[in-house]
Amino acid sequence: MNSPRRALILVDVQQDYFSGPLEIQYPPHTASLPRITAAIDTATSAGIPIAVIQHCSGDAAPVFNPTTDGFALHPDVENRRRPEWKSMTKQFGTVFAGTDLLDWLREREIDTITLVGYMTNNCILASAAESETHGLAAEVLADATGAINIANEAGFADAKTVHMTLMALLHSNFAAVATTEAWTEAVAATSALPKGDLGSSAVLGAASSLQTIGKNL
Repeated sequence: MNSPRRALILVDVQQDYFSGPLEIQYPPHTASLPRITAAIDTATSAGIPIAVIQHCSGDAAPVFNPTTDGFALHPDVENRRRPEWKSMTKQFGTVFAGTDLLDWLREREIDTITLVGYMTNNCILASAAESETHGLAAEVLADATGAINIANEAGFADAKTVHMTLMALLHSNFAAVATTEAWTEAVAATSALPKGDLGSSAVLGAASSLQTIGKNL
């Protein structure tokens, strides 16, 4: 794919992710939010269609409740919103389930979606993984997304481990992972981002494991 037809998908850049138990930890939202707005500005200048999505859990939910301030988009995103943006709400992790996003993308002959927003470990992961089933290439901007610390009966993982692991996982098969700066350069060049594959990721993973074992001997 030499000249991708992109759409920028803003996933759940909502106030509930900026404080409380769901506050984004890595990269911290103080770092990822400016990358999100930079991607918006790049897409706007380049004429790339933008869809903005908000998660809705209903008016009895403790978070993503449309009657509370936490449901709102962060002001840095809201203040950039334009009438031509596609705006929608969702109830599931993936941006495709229960929405008309796919129809909107197909009407515009989009073949590549660029995902930014929150969280890496939920909606970004789910949306990127589903993209291939719709014939869409996915791009994930590593510095314009973010994760939280996770703990449950299965174990614990800090936000950095969660985010970095999922970026490697996504780049191995489901998406081209890059920085916002690299994506901006690709947009200017109307070129696709380089994407990893499972085979080469497995080979490099095996080699890295052997190196680690050798250092520990």
